[in-house]
Amino acid sequence: MSRRLVLPLLVALALGACATVPQQLAGTYPTVTPDAARSGSAQGTRVRWGGRIIETEPQQNSTCFFVLAEPLDSQARPEREGESDGRFVACREGFYDPEVYARGREVTVTGSLGGSMSRKIGDYDYNYPQVAADTVYLWPKRPRYMRSPYYDPFYDPFYDPFWGFGPYFFPPPVIIVHPGHHHH
Repeated sequence: MSRRLVLPLLVALALGACATVPQQLAGTYPTVTPDAARSGSAQGTRVRWGGRIIETEPQQNSTCFFVLAEPLDSQARPEREGESDGRFVACREGFYDPEVYARGREVTVTGSLGGSMSRKIGDYDYNYPQVAADTVYLWPKRPRYMRSPYYDPFYDPFYDPFWGFGPYFFPPPVIIVHPGHHHH
């Protein structure tokens, strides 16, 4: 295949991969936010919400996920840098292991709004809109990129296995390409 055909094909594949919503999460959902749903006015509405797990709580026949809501991107994945839309609780039949569905992991759920659950956050009674979930999609952990205290104002030393050895000790790899040497 000539190089002229390969490049557009790769670009098309790369673009196609950008907006794939996982099958279980596909569909059109109204834009009700968890904050807006706290009033209880959106009962019965089908929602697709996501965010980071605050706590996973197995109960008798179901598991409830308390989630700090975040806006979803084009893949229906919570946006890391998004402003929070409040909190919600999603409950689904069956046992989900809190060690797997751990605090800080990203989930997207779909289901119907039904009532709310009051929980204390510190001394504050918070009214969690409750989703009867038919899908609880746990996102794979995002890759950890090596970060450096010299460039990152939000550097967290506990996040980085090479803490203290910044770019001065590990220079970035240099790839040398010799022009004119084509392999056929």
